[in-house]
Amino acid sequence: MLRHEFRPGRAVAGLTMLGLAGGYAADAAGAWEVPWTFFLPLFLGGLWLAATVTWAAYMLRRREARKASAENTVAPASTSGSHAIR
Repeated sequence: MLRHEFRPGRAVAGLTMLGLAGGYAADAAGAWEVPWTFFLPLFLGGLWLAATVTWAAYMLRRREARKASAENTVAPASTSGSHAIR
């Protein structure tokens, strides 16, 4: 399995959709009686929360990248063959 970076916004969106699917399943099975309009604010709120988490994670990654690039102010290694490339 390939490693990849964690995307918390996608995780929040997925959990929201799983919760909505469970609510619809409970309603369809007759275990829970709610109008369909109950699910609309949950859906929109979940998407808003996922977007907010995605934005926050993006800002954190961006800040870390800026910090890492600011720390690397040393000149790059020579490619003329006399020194090993870092």
